[in-house]
Amino acid sequence: MRKLLLLLIFTAVFSCMEKESRLPFTSVEIEPIYEDTLSIRAIDIVGNTLRYAANKGTFGNIDLKTGKIMEGIQKYQTSIPEFRAITHSSTDFFMLSVGNPALLYKTGNGGTMDLVYMEEGDGVFYDAMTFWDDQEGIAVGDTLDGCISIIITRDGGNTWNKLSCNVLPKMIEGEGAFAASDTNIKTIGNKTWIATTKRILFSPDKGNTWEAFETPILNQGEAEGIYSIDFWDEDLGIAIGGDYTNPDGNSANKAMTFDGGKTWELIADGQNPPYKSCVQFVPNTSGKEIVAVGFTGISYSSDQGDSWKQLSDESFYTIRFLNDSIAYAAGKNRIAKLVFK
Repeated sequence: MRKLLLLLIFTAVFSCMEKESRLPFTSVEIEPIYEDTLSIRAIDIVGNTLRYAANKGTFGNIDLKTGKIMEGIQKYQTSIPEFRAITHSSTDFFMLSVGNPALLYKTGNGGTMDLVYMEEGDGVFYDAMTFWDDQEGIAVGDTLDGCISIIITRDGGNTWNKLSCNVLPKMIEGEGAFAASDTNIKTIGNKTWIATTKRILFSPDKGNTWEAFETPILNQGEAEGIYSIDFWDEDLGIAIGGDYTNPDGNSANKAMTFDGGKTWELIADGQNPPYKSCVQFVPNTSGKEIVAVGFTGISYSSDQGDSWKQLSDESFYTIRFLNDSIAYAAGKNRIAKLVFK
C-alpha cells in the first residue's frame, strides 16, 4: 500500500511539473501543403482531414497523413461561386458562398454537393457558419431589412430558415459583418456569439433569443470593426480586427471579455499586433495562449493578450489548431502546416 501511495504521489508531482514546464512559443515553422491561384478563407479540420473552400468555386479535402488532395469545382448555372464559410456535422460537409445569390451546399450522394438553401437580393452576403450539434446549425450574413442576416437549420442541414428581424437586435447605422476568416461566429454548448462590425450579438439558447453587447473596438470607418472572435469557455473570449485599409494601426483593435461577452476591455492597446483577420486560443493552455493571423503576419501571446510577439511576417487569412503546437493556416494561393516551437 505504501509503495502504491508513493507511486501516486510521484505521478501527480511529475504531471504537475510537466504542465508547468511548458514554455512560450518563440518561433514557427511554415510548410506549404497546398498551392494554387486561390483566395482561401475557410478551412475546417475533422480528424486527420483538412477541408477547404475558396473562390473559383473550388472546394476539397487534404489527407493530413498522406498529403493526398481531392478537389472539385461547384458551379451554379453559368456563375462560379466564391466560398468563404464551411462547417461540418458528423455526417456531412457544408459550404456557403458570399454575394448574390447566397448558395449553401451540403454533401449529397455519390460525392456530389446538393444545394439546400439559396437567397437572392441586393445586399445578400453571408460570412460564416457553424453547427451546435448534428441537427442544429447557424450561418450569419450582412445586414438586410434592419437586422443582421441569420439562417438556422434544425434538421441536420437539409433545410434552412431565415430569422425574422422581430427576434433580432435592431441594426445600428453602418453595422455589417466581415467574411474574412469564417470566424466571426462561435458556439459553446447552447450559447452563440456573433461579431458584427460594431457589436457582439449573443444567444443563450441556440438562436431562439438574442441580445447585443457593445465593445470598445474601433468601428466608425467602413473597413473598421471586429473581424474575428474566439471563446475559450463560456466566460473568456477575445475579439480582434482593426482596419485592413490601415493595416499598421494597433489602437482599439483587440479586446477581451471575462463575463461571456457582456463587457469587453481593450488589450495591448496601442501595441502590436495591428490588423488581424483571425484569432484562436491555443489548445491545452487554459486560455492563456493565443495566436492571431492576417496579411500582416502571425502574432502570439502567452499571457492572455497582455503582450504579443511577432513570430512571422508571412501572410495568412485564417488558422485552425490540430493540437497545442500544430496548426493549419490558409491565405492567398496556399494552405500551410504551422509548427509552433
